[in-house]
Amino acid sequence: MNADDKPVQSLLIEEEMKDSYLTYAMSVIVARALPDVRDGMKPSQRRIIVSMNDLGLGPRSKQRKCAKIVGEVMGNYHPHGDQAIYPTLVRMGQWFASRYLLVDPQGNFGSIDGDPPAAYRYTEARMSVFAALMLEDLGMGTVDYVPNFDEQLMEPTVLPSKFPNLLCNGSAGIAVGMATSIPPHNLSEVCDAIIHLVDHPEATAEELLQFVKGPDFPTGAMVFGYQGIRDAYTTGRGILTVRARMGIEERKGGRKDLVVTEIPYNQNKARIIEKIAELVKDDRIQGISDIRDESDKDGLRVVIELKKDADEQVIENQLYQLTPLQDSFSMIMIALVKGRPQLLSLRDLCVHYKDHRFLVITRRTRFLLDKAEKEAHILEGLLVALANIDAVIELIKKSENVPAARRGLMERFSLSEIQADSILRMQLQKLTHLETEKLQAELAELRKKIAEYMEILAKPELVYDIIREDLYEMKEKHTDKRRTEIVANEVESLTREDLILEEDMAVLLTHAGYIKRLPLTAYRKQARGGKGVSGAERKEGDFAEHLFIASTHDYLLFFTSRGQVHWQKVYDVQEMSRTAKGRSIANLLNLAEGEKITSAFPVKHFDKRYLFMATRKGVVKKTLLEAFGKPKRGGIRAITLDEGDSLIGTCVTTGRDEIMLGTRNGHSIRFPEGQVRPMGRSAGGVTGIKLRAGDEVVDMVIVNPSTTVLTVCERGYGKRTSFDEYRIQSRGGYGIINIKTTERNGKVVALRAVSDSDEIIIVTSQAMTVRSPVSDISTIGRATQGVRLMNVEGKDEVGAVARIAAQLERDAETPQVEQVEATGEVPPANGADSADEEPPADEGEKE
Repeated sequence: MNADDKPVQSLLIEEEMKDSYLTYAMSVIVARALPDVRDGMKPSQRRIIVSMNDLGLGPRSKQRKCAKIVGEVMGNYHPHGDQAIYPTLVRMGQWFASRYLLVDPQGNFGSIDGDPPAAYRYTEARMSVFAALMLEDLGMGTVDYVPNFDEQLMEPTVLPSKFPNLLCNGSAGIAVGMATSIPPHNLSEVCDAIIHLVDHPEATAEELLQFVKGPDFPTGAMVFGYQGIRDAYTTGRGILTVRARMGIEERKGGRKDLVVTEIPYNQNKARIIEKIAELVKDDRIQGISDIRDESDKDGLRVVIELKKDADEQVIENQLYQLTPLQDSFSMIMIALVKGRPQLLSLRDLCVHYKDHRFLVITRRTRFLLDKAEKEAHILEGLLVALANIDAVIELIKKSENVPAARRGLMERFSLSEIQADSILRMQLQKLTHLETEKLQAELAELRKKIAEYMEILAKPELVYDIIREDLYEMKEKHTDKRRTEIVANEVESLTREDLILEEDMAVLLTHAGYIKRLPLTAYRKQARGGKGVSGAERKEGDFAEHLFIASTHDYLLFFTSRGQVHWQKVYDVQEMSRTAKGRSIANLLNLAEGEKITSAFPVKHFDKRYLFMATRKGVVKKTLLEAFGKPKRGGIRAITLDEGDSLIGTCVTTGRDEIMLGTRNGHSIRFPEGQVRPMGRSAGGVTGIKLRAGDEVVDMVIVNPSTTVLTVCERGYGKRTSFDEYRIQSRGGYGIINIKTTERNGKVVALRAVSDSDEIIIVTSQAMTVRSPVSDISTIGRATQGVRLMNVEGKDEVGAVARIAAQLERDAETPQVEQVEATGEVPPANGADSADEEPPADEGEKE
């Protein structure tokens, strides 16, 4: 080893890595990523503003090339390369990135579409009025200076920051082990909050929330909910939900457009449009026909054209859920306080700004006081010389040199060295009478200022008065309207259902498994016996199997041929035109191979009422409705069926209703619901009616004495009959005749409980529809063939029947039939007393 070589030291690699990483982490935290709580600036931003000030690029100066500014910053203060400096400069001049621009740009500074700025040799810039406010009083000893990187210049450690930059422009940065995300705010609100804090030093963050309503992003948009704002401003952390501002505009032909005029902060407009296009292409959002970007110099505008049958509220909600049109903004208010990172509340940020301004104004006042005292001291010496001008001139003439003259003046007139030098430099014009009076006036003014400065330094309340006046002045000159709307509702409450108009719809499910919904206005009223209007275009052999009226907010329960039940919302069923085929039910429900929907109806709430079920083989079952509130994706068991049996009807009951079952061959049975005890979901049920050979149950209704039972047959015939003509029997019997079925009227298709004020919709297997008032149908006896309700031609036949309640108002909690009053306990019938009734059967249950 040479004598000049240093000895090798042994180090633990763990300790060396720890020390090195800690040094790196602190460098990133303090000198790069986090803003200073006083001026809200990171070192790179501060050095850019200082360099522009050095170049004289004030708000009224001519703009200079950004290349010049970048070179000045890099050469004097920030030796980190132009790729670190220019993007920072650009961001301070982008309207969509900064709420109050610190840089006044000229040229291409990028766009909200994510387009990059032009090279710095093409762009120009200067300071804005807000940057000038940040630098005001910089040369008055208001802040400390430190040597730059090569110790050739001095740079400020912080700016005086008359403009509350941290609160008004916010800040974002990722350090090591921590990050900051402070949103921008409205200057007027920030000024009001700080003024209130100056007037009430003990004010809490909750009190300041009366003035600072929430973030005010440069891109506008809407912030939902106060809780996230309150959390962030009281604790320093909170999550805000930000939504784009979207409106609805109507076009010719009744079509509508969704128009986006504001988007969430830090989001890319072009990327949003691309995301929407991807979702439409993947069929995840339906109903959008085109997307156009109509943004111009007047503002942002993205037009989303909707198809004619599209539900704009559904699409709006889907856009919020699946695209960046809704975004979460995480507020983490961390800033450097005395060189250390701290999590700060709204009050803390305002207090630190107030304290910084207090110190700046105090140092400025002390600087001005020192300057005024020096000037007054000189003026006092000059006035002494003028009062003794002949002696002064004589002394100077006799002095050998300047130092001798200086000493003579100091000794003869008790002057200081500074005063003596001022006298020696005094011009002859000062000897005039007017100049003497002017010096006396200047001295009086200086003594007045000195008294004011001393009073300000002696009374802190006067410093706070200056802070308050500065804030009032900024508010008056630079205030603008809030851009971001604060919505009180939490976004969680704005569900998809809330964005959909609640209205009655006709929901139609075909035999082949196609489903759609359409407004009731699609069916015009016709007189009884009308031919109907053309319905949906269907493939050969398909026909409407289920048709019912439901609110868009209702739940749909689908019961299948295998005894399963599936759950869906009415608004999830796509709205289509009357002639549309519909959408395959397989796109909504997870059905097994060969499984078919046999019953479907709407409910609003899963409560203590009952679901009453009937099967094709006459089995009935009663189960609490709440047991069906949470079906699984593949459905849940509703009833256990025997081989060859299937579910034909389900309805909601109170537990005290009466049930009427109707068979295909025209028989029926009426019995109290109380005769069927409640069972679990997987139970198999008990016998409701015994069937004759070749017969099967086709429908059931809840008995309501104030209504009549409507029976509709295949050939378009039907009749209304009073429930009084159907005596109460014990379940398990063969029942009595409901209607005489012949070749003329055909087999029974459906039973409905209706009143005179109701209307019905009848759909045939060939999709012909008719809507007629019930009052046009005569009330006749049981053992009749009925009257013509609809003209069914050729081999066509009735496929489905639905009842519409009076004035289109129905109880959304009951399917197919209206809710009825409790009928009370009714004793079962004993024996047969009708010629068309079979003897009563055993009460044997089929569990």
